[in-house]
Amino acid sequence: MRLILEAAKFEVEEVDEPLDLSAVRDGECVLVLCSNDAELVGQFDKTNYSLMVDDHEMTCKKLLFTLEKDITTENCTQWGVGEFVQYAGEAVLADIVEQELKLDLTPGKAKAKKAAAAAEEAPAEDEHSGISILHFPVKLSEQAAIRTAGIQGAAKLRFMPYYLIHYTSSGEQVYKDRRIPFDADGWGAINAINGIKLDLDGTKVEDSEIPANAEVSDAHITKEEASERMVTELIERLTQKVRIKQEKGDAIFYEEKTLKPDRKNITIDTKQVYIPVWQIRGKKIVEVNAFTGELLSEPMDEGVEVF
Repeated sequence: MRLILEAAKFEVEEVDEPLDLSAVRDGECVLVLCSNDAELVGQFDKTNYSLMVDDHEMTCKKLLFTLEKDITTENCTQWGVGEFVQYAGEAVLADIVEQELKLDLTPGKAKAKKAAAAAEEAPAEDEHSGISILHFPVKLSEQAAIRTAGIQGAAKLRFMPYYLIHYTSSGEQVYKDRRIPFDADGWGAINAINGIKLDLDGTKVEDSEIPANAEVSDAHITKEEASERMVTELIERLTQKVRIKQEKGDAIFYEEKTLKPDRKNITIDTKQVYIPVWQIRGKKIVEVNAFTGELLSEPMDEGVEVF
């Protein structure tokens, strides 16, 4: 905070608790509080502060920095992580180019900006298609996806098919004096179009209607093929090579044995789910995961994204 204010040409000093800093420049005074304590913030918000300089009384502005998203103020300029990161970066740049950092310390300005940004990031209310599928929710709006993509173009919401697979394995094999267990329990996911594997949290899936203008892509890989592939990969992962040392007289030799889990001891539960993807078509095609907000790599020729 000191760096930011000094970049804006304030003279900054530490002050007595509970406040943190005072900043003065050209007849302007700012008091700074950095706190997540709602009671302390409330007291700071409703208290009027003034500074007497050369028999001239100045009303102090108030700047609050808090990590608590639920705290709101009426009479302070309120900064959260986003504002802090923005101004900290701009302060470094201002120092490099030897220019004064411009700060907007109007009370309520940051809060209004935050509310506008939150509204923009949230998916807009859309007409439903009447089609319900098991899918991950859309958390990124069209405009936010275009910003993330970094290009201008027409945006299309597509639901990409995946097979979400829960697997369990049990059983063991005993060889000589070695006991080899094959216990495993976990989740996996396979893209139903290109076969790419992905880590998915199945608890986030919801069965609800999708937006009216969204496109649902068809699967190219069958449920049985995906399940069999998961079984094959699980068997390969659990397979172990056992090497046993034996001595006979003056001779020492080793015996190696490969032990695999029995297919009948592996259980697979597979269900098809969909991941929402914003596809932006401009000078090139860019895709953004509408659930996580992640920018994806270049689409394949068939328009399928590799996650």
